[in-house]
Amino acid sequence: MAAAQRWWTALVSADATPAARARTRLRGIAVVAAAVFAILAAASFSGPWRLLDARVFDYLSTLSPPPRPADGPLIVAIDEPSFAELGLQWPWPRDIHGRLVEALRDAGAKVIGLDIIFAEPSAKPGADAALAAALGPDVVLAADQTLIDTPHAVQTIRVEPLPEFTEGGARSGIASIVLDRDGTLRRIPRYPDGFAAVLLDSGGTAYAPPSAGALLQSFGPARTYQTVSYYQALEPAAFLPPGIFVGRTVIVGLSMQSAPTTEAGGADAFATPQTLRTGRLVAGAEIHATIYDNLRANLFVRPAPTAVLIAAIAIAAALAGLAVRRATGWRTVVAAVAAVAACVIGSWLLLRFGRLFAPPIAPAVAFTTVAAAQGARDYAAEFRLRQGITRAFSQYLSPVLVERLASDPAQLRLGGERRTLTILFCDVRGFTTISERLKDDPQRLTALINRLLNPLSAVILAAGGTIDKYIGDAVMAFWNAPLEEPDHAEKAIGAAIGMLAAVDALNAELAAEARAAGEVAIEIRIGIGINTGDCVVGNMGSDVRFNYSVLGDPVNLASRLEGETKVYGVPILIGDETARRVASRLAVIELDRVLVKGKTEAAVVHTVMRDADGGPDSIDAETRAAHQAFLDDIYAGRKADAAARIDRLARRLPALATYYERMRVAAAQPR
Repeated sequence: MAAAQRWWTALVSADATPAARARTRLRGIAVVAAAVFAILAAASFSGPWRLLDARVFDYLSTLSPPPRPADGPLIVAIDEPSFAELGLQWPWPRDIHGRLVEALRDAGAKVIGLDIIFAEPSAKPGADAALAAALGPDVVLAADQTLIDTPHAVQTIRVEPLPEFTEGGARSGIASIVLDRDGTLRRIPRYPDGFAAVLLDSGGTAYAPPSAGALLQSFGPARTYQTVSYYQALEPAAFLPPGIFVGRTVIVGLSMQSAPTTEAGGADAFATPQTLRTGRLVAGAEIHATIYDNLRANLFVRPAPTAVLIAAIAIAAALAGLAVRRATGWRTVVAAVAAVAACVIGSWLLLRFGRLFAPPIAPAVAFTTVAAAQGARDYAAEFRLRQGITRAFSQYLSPVLVERLASDPAQLRLGGERRTLTILFCDVRGFTTISERLKDDPQRLTALINRLLNPLSAVILAAGGTIDKYIGDAVMAFWNAPLEEPDHAEKAIGAAIGMLAAVDALNAELAAEARAAGEVAIEIRIGIGINTGDCVVGNMGSDVRFNYSVLGDPVNLASRLEGETKVYGVPILIGDETARRVASRLAVIELDRVLVKGKTEAAVVHTVMRDADGGPDSIDAETRAAHQAFLDDIYAGRKADAAARIDRLARRLPALATYYERMRVAAAQPR
C-alpha cells in the first residue's frame, strides 16, 4: 500500500484542507471566467459575431411583434394587375402619375408620397408639365443618395427630382435604403430629410428623431400594410370603398402582388427581418410605411450601449463561476440551460417592451463556456483521480472495491481513524523445511511462493479484502477499510475457506508435477488466524516512507491465532468477537481459551468447520452439547472426564480429530 499512499499524499498535499482546496478551486474558476470574458468581449465586436447578433434580432423582433399602428400609411401598388389594366411598359408616362395625384387628393388623401425618382426629363411631350401641374405641398417625391467609398476619397452623390416638380411646393425626401453587410434592412436610415420623415413633416405630425443605429421594428411579412392597386386608385369611386383615402398618408411605389423571393429577387424589394422567416422580400413602398410608423409611434429599437454589453458578459461569466464554485454535474447543465433561456427571454422582453436590443448570445455563451470549461476541468481532475486510485489500489484491493473508490473517492479517508476491522494472518506451515529442501534452487523456491501467494491474494481480493503486506511466505489482510463493509467478519472467514481450497488445488498440481518428474511432492499447508476488533487504520511510518496499515490489540491477537493453529491442529482459528458476528450463519465451534502475551485474561478461540454444510445447524445439538461439556471439563480442570469424552467427540466431529488428540495429550500433562 506504500505506493498508493505516496500517490494519495502527492495528490492532496498541496491543498490539505477543504478550505484550501476551495480557495484553489475559486482561483481556477476566476481565471477561467476572466479568460472567457476577455475573449468574448473582444469577439462580440467582430463582424461575424455582429452578423450573428443581427440574425438573433431578426428572430426576436419578429416573434410576436407589436401590432401595426392604426391609420398607418396606405400603399398604392404598382403591381401586376395595374400593368395588365394600363397596358403600358415601365416607366409609365408621367401624366398618368399626375392623374393619380389628383385622384388621391380628390379622394381625401392627406399626404401623397411618390416612391419614384423623376430625375430626368420625360420622353413624352407635355407629360412633365402635366405632372408638375398636379404636384403641391401635400406631395413628397423620392430622392436618392449614394455613398461611393474609394481608396482615394469618399464621395456622396445625391439625385433630386427635376426642379420643375418642386417649384409648386412639392418636397423631396431621400428614399435610399441602407442595408447591413448581409444585405438585410434592419436600421432606420439616418437622413434628416428621409422619405418617411418628410412625409410626417408634410402631414404636420411630430416625431422623435431616431438614435444612432436605431433598429427597425417590423410589423409583419410582405403586404402587412393595406394595399390597393394603382389602377384602382386612378378611379377610386369605381373600384374602392368610399372614404378609403380620407385623412390617410398614401405611398405610391412598386409592390408586386406576389412578394418576390430572395432567390428570384425583385425591383425595389429588400430583405428584412421577416425575410428570415418567410423567405420573401418586402417592397420599398411598404418599407417606407414601416419607417413612417416607427418614427410616428416611437417604436424603433435602440441598440444597447457597449458598456451594457460588456457588463452583461461579465455578469454572466461571474454567475457561471458562482454556479460551479462547489462542483459541476447535472445541476450545472440545468443552470446553463436556464441561463441561456433567461438571456434569450430577457433580451426579448427588453426588445418587446423596452424597445432596447441587448444581444443575448455573448452572455449566454459566457455562462455556458465558463460552466463547460470548469466542468471539463472537473472531469479531467476526476479522471486523473480515478486513474490514480485505480493504479494505486488495484494491487491491494479487489476490482469491485477499486471501482467503488474510483467512482466515489470521498470514501477514501486516509490519515488515521478508529474503525472496527477484521484482520487475517496467513502463514505457511513448515516453510523452513521447504526452504531447506530447495536451498540449492532459490529460483524454484521463489516461483513456489509466487504460485502460492497469487491464488491466496486473488481469493482475498475477490472477498473484498485489503492486502496489507507480504512477509516472506505470510500474508496480512484486513476488511472494512478503506471502504466500509458491513459483513467484514463473514467475508474474511469466507476468504480463509477459499484460501484453503486454493492450497488444496495447488498441492494437487504439485503432486502431479512431482509424479511426472519422479520426485517426492512438496505439500504446502497453511494456518490462518482471524480476529475482529477496534483498530487504528491509516498512514503508518515516517515522513519518508509509510504504509496504509492497522494497529491495535486485535491485530496482535490475529497474528497469535495464526501461530496457534499448529498447536490445535486446525487450519483456521478465529477470535471470540469474530465468532460472535458469524455464529448465526456459519458452523463455528469454540476450542479453548488462550492466554495472550501482555494480557491477564485468556482469549476464547474458535474454529470454523470448513467441510460442514448448512451453517450452524450442520452440527447437531447433541454434538454441540457434548463438545460444550468437554470444554467445561477442560476449563474446570477435570482432565479425566474430558479425556473420557474425546473418542466419542472425534467420531462425531472427524474434522477436529487432530484437535481432540492434542487436547488429550495436553490433558495428560500436569499443569
